[in-house]
Amino acid sequence: MDDRYGRTTETRRRGRLLAIVTAVAIAVVFAVWAIWAGPGQTDHGLDTDDVGYEVVSDHQVVVHTQLAVDPGTEVECAVQALDKGYTIVGWRVVTVPADDQRSRSLSTPVNTTSRAVTGLIHSCWVP
Repeated sequence: MDDRYGRTTETRRRGRLLAIVTAVAIAVVFAVWAIWAGPGQTDHGLDTDDVGYEVVSDHQVVVHTQLAVDPGTEVECAVQALDKGYTIVGWRVVTVPADDQRSRSLSTPVNTTSRAVTGLIHSCWVP
């Protein structure tokens, strides 16, 4: 039967080797993922709340935000302004220096290409 269907000790060895290589590859991928997404990653207690915005003119809006982060942590935030069609008409990245306080108020002026109808924090991160 083995001769009829081409099963030899060579094909069995090749099959075992393929299974071992596949298992090792899966284990390596899992280990890399566990290290990348593991418990060592932290967001430093980073939390933002959009408080409001103020349209100053056709070419500027001020975005008011409440920021909470662990004391002593510097943060960068991307602030955006949108027009009535939800198109981004202004964008600014601001650096918030480290401070002793956990909670801080942030008012960010954003220059716009046309009149904005809203302004908000797009995202914040710890550099």
